[in-house]
Amino acid sequence: MRTNIELDEHLVKQAMSLSNIKTKKEVINIALKNFVAWMKRKELLDLKGKVKWEGNLSEMRSI
Repeated sequence: MRTNIELDEHLVKQAMSLSNIKTKKEVINIALKNFVAWMKRKELLDLKGKVKWEGNLSEMRSI
């Protein structure tokens, strides 16, 4: 998808420097992938205490 957005140039340069990534496009794509992965993990953590686990851990370990 092609789009025009204004980015914080300082943050982009920092990200490129820290990661040795050569292009702004790659920095943004990696940042988006990391953000999506982080949000998915956050959703899983939000389920803590809301899902009841049923099973026998000792039995599972003996297999």
